[in-house]
Amino acid sequence: GADTSISGEVVFNTGMVGYPEALTDPSYRGQILVLTYPLVGNYGVPDESIIDDHGLPKYFESNDIHIAGLVVSSYSWEHSHWAAQKSLSKSLSDNNIPAVYGVDTRALTKKIREFGALLGRIEVNPATD
Repeated sequence: GADTSISGEVVFNTGMVGYPEALTDPSYRGQILVLTYPLVGNYGVPDESIIDDHGLPKYFESNDIHIAGLVVSSYSWEHSHWAAQKSLSKSLSDNNIPAVYGVDTRALTKKIREFGALLGRIEVNPATD
């Protein structure tokens, strides 16, 4: 993801597939999205210019990434899929969206379920004194 820090409401998605669709879903506008599926990035991101018969993006929910940030448990640095145009990391960087991996997303999701909406922050390269 991008080398930038952000704050926002932390929400989760328990889907097993479809991270390109989740990232471009307008209902996640401005939120930090936690994906609970244990491996993300393994099939890359498809070509954004491909449209369906109705003139809509074929592999996305909209033309833009709407999330403010992404949190995943494990990220695959190598992607492999016939429709992949670029990596998830490259797509997020191109759209100035920060991301973090290595987080226990199941535990975080349990906290969100227990306490409701939570505010969070992805801090990238924080200043040290």
